[in-house]
Amino acid sequence: MKDGQRSGDRNLDQNGDRSGHRLGRRFGWLWGAYGTSALGTWLAFGAFPLIAIRVLHAGSTEVAALSSAGAAVGAAVAVPLGPWVEFRRKRPVLIAMDLARFTALLTIPVAFALGALSFVQLLAVSVVVAAADITFRSTSGAFLKTLLPAEDLLVANARFESTAWTTTIVGPPLGGAMIGLLGPVATVVADALSYLLSALGIRATGGPEPEPVPERRAAARMRAGDLLDGWRYILADPALRPLFFNTAVFNGLVMAAEPLLAVLMLGRLGFAPWQYGLAFAAPSIGGLVGARLARPLVARFGQRQVLIASGALRALWPVGLAFIGPGTGGLLLVVGVELGLIFCCGVFNPVYATYRLQRTATDRVTRTLSAWTVTTKASTAALTAVWGVLGSTLGLRPALALAGVLLLASPLLLPRRTAAPLTAPEPEPAPSGA
Repeated sequence: MKDGQRSGDRNLDQNGDRSGHRLGRRFGWLWGAYGTSALGTWLAFGAFPLIAIRVLHAGSTEVAALSSAGAAVGAAVAVPLGPWVEFRRKRPVLIAMDLARFTALLTIPVAFALGALSFVQLLAVSVVVAAADITFRSTSGAFLKTLLPAEDLLVANARFESTAWTTTIVGPPLGGAMIGLLGPVATVVADALSYLLSALGIRATGGPEPEPVPERRAAARMRAGDLLDGWRYILADPALRPLFFNTAVFNGLVMAAEPLLAVLMLGRLGFAPWQYGLAFAAPSIGGLVGARLARPLVARFGQRQVLIASGALRALWPVGLAFIGPGTGGLLLVVGVELGLIFCCGVFNPVYATYRLQRTATDRVTRTLSAWTVTTKASTAALTAVWGVLGSTLGLRPALALAGVLLLASPLLLPRRTAAPLTAPEPEPAPSGA
């Protein structure tokens, strides 16, 4: 980004952002594209399980299989894409992944209108979306690192995190209303269109992009061993390695509980779709607050302390989901548990994402993030499949309780100490009175 596009004011305001700080027009388009696709995703929150349950009459095992198989196969498909993307321009790849998700999702309303929608199609679409999502996430991290200087990454990631939680607040209630009026397939249409708009926004970022390695060098590097480069890099780094295992276990267990929670709330306890959406939308205010506090907390206490404290605190909440009951009391319990969990994640996520980018060499970002996301998706798929079986054999509540108890041990995988970032120092202390 050109120097003239950035404000010189580096003072922190009371919310932890920089007073008058601008990250430039190109980041603005990227941010807008992210917000649009995030809103579409949350409008369609729970749409696939809901379609499976109410349209295709699937049970808990099939709903869990829908999440796990789609993520697992999508992760496998995405494995060779990380090394391949490393040597390509990132913006065309981002646009292509958005268009792939748009096209895949649009097949669902078409099949539904023709009376041909099947569980197999839902699985196939989930595979395409999962593979495109992994590739998009790893590519966008590399693109962001070329777009902004290292000292602006925490500000950018905090804005992305704030946007994510804002769309989480708005999206599920609107999606629930759309489902009530038009059916669950309508939210899939909205999600598909959001990816089309995101592609247009990324195209509008324009500007130069660092010259990629020539095609012949890229082709020469695409050996079988190169597929493992991302994992080698992570496992060799003493700071990235424990974070890698912690996030894989934490995200996997949290996501494994979601299909069971959907079946419990929408099926057995009889909550309406709008109540299910509200239970996850209202607590997202905590994520928005946490994301806004991330930078001032890092400025005051340091990156390491905030990373470890927020990473440990987020594990305390999910066990409460095993005690959900019907009616208002049950709904309030879900809201309370999710509020605590999401607030801690709102603080942790931008600090963790920034540290990971700072810690990764520029020519390894795409491969490293791809390996990271593939592992997270694969662990989520495996744990979701296991918990689908546990939900059928042990019961929904015992399976939710087991996931919560295991999450209590996940802070043991957090790094005992973090090494200095490779590309930037820790943020400077906040000025007096900030």
